[in-house]
Amino acid sequence: MDTILVVNAGSSSVKFQIFAVDGDARLQRQIKGQMDGIGSRPRLRASAANGDPLADRAYPIERVPDVTAALEVAGIWLKDELRINPIAVGHRVVHGGPEYERPVRIDHGIVARLEKFVPLAPLHQPYNLAPIRSLLENRADIPQVACFDTAFHRTHGALADHYAVPFQLYAEGVRRYGFHGLSYEYVAKTLRQVAPEVANGRVIVAHLGNGASMCAIREGRSVESTMGFTALDGLPMGTRPGQIDPGVVLYLIARKGMSAADVQTFLYRDCGLKGLSGISNDMRELLESDDPHAILAIEYFVHRIGLHAGMLAAALQGIDAFVFTAGIGENSAHIRARIGEKLSWLGVELDAAENARHAGSISRPGSRIPVYVVPTDEELMIAQHTLALLMNGQPSSPNRERAS
Repeated sequence: MDTILVVNAGSSSVKFQIFAVDGDARLQRQIKGQMDGIGSRPRLRASAANGDPLADRAYPIERVPDVTAALEVAGIWLKDELRINPIAVGHRVVHGGPEYERPVRIDHGIVARLEKFVPLAPLHQPYNLAPIRSLLENRADIPQVACFDTAFHRTHGALADHYAVPFQLYAEGVRRYGFHGLSYEYVAKTLRQVAPEVANGRVIVAHLGNGASMCAIREGRSVESTMGFTALDGLPMGTRPGQIDPGVVLYLIARKGMSAADVQTFLYRDCGLKGLSGISNDMRELLESDDPHAILAIEYFVHRIGLHAGMLAAALQGIDAFVFTAGIGENSAHIRARIGEKLSWLGVELDAAENARHAGSISRPGSRIPVYVVPTDEELMIAQHTLALLMNGQPSSPNRERAS
């Protein structure tokens, strides 16, 4: 049985999934797993597609000190115990820069180009690239495909793409990229099946999780996003501030004596819900707390989503549907209800009962704007791209940059 391995590597965990490829080139999920606690308390957990446990084992720190070692341990387990030898590996890569607007077959040259974007996604890009390098060195016979979180947004027009800075900076790559593109691409495709009447219309999708953003989609294509040059912009997130006056950064450097590295750590790890609440970056913990700072963090999160929804509605010149996805969006009826209240001016009316049971459609029959909950599946999207690239034999070269 042919299989495809999908890898999503972070700083302290490597998530992986195995998809079987049948004779009609259809994909079926077989295994979901992850190696977490890398460098501290390494643990391999995996289950079958139906939820049956397949593995739960701990390792000494010295056995799994980094992402490369974690992938090696998971690979040995898949090969030796489950007899799985994938025909290809698909990777989530957060930043593709201006060059890549679709998935590409990976080689050493592409890895070198992608390393340029490490400063723009320091929490993700170095760890996305680590297992790619390892496989290139140790299993060069296995095709690897990079799927980019920025690619879906490369359809943006010039007005959505530019900052008001000298053009030379734009030419060097200082522009609004947008992220969570694999999630938005999956939702846009899924809407064709679950809500075909709005799939080609004007849709706002809210990807709400520890990382959070929103996207304006028209006819299945991204036209505007709340995230920009890096994954810091837009909505407040678990530990990232979202939209912030650049003068705050200047203040931290000039008045607080912080270095660029200090500011980077601060903005990526100490702000957002965690910074506002002083308690946690986990929305579930904040919802259970009666601490005034936790309440403020929740209200701020909802408030900013409401503001950005207005911006995206303006970009679309109207709205035909609103979609929730990702961890908070899919699982928190309370947050969805609060956001629904904020969007009542757009014509959103939620059905409390349908929202409480996490239905696919959670708006009232009379709501002018239908509201949906669409569980995202970035891993399936990556597997589909990887299989398509293998079958179509597309070259592993950067796409020509579109005219601005």
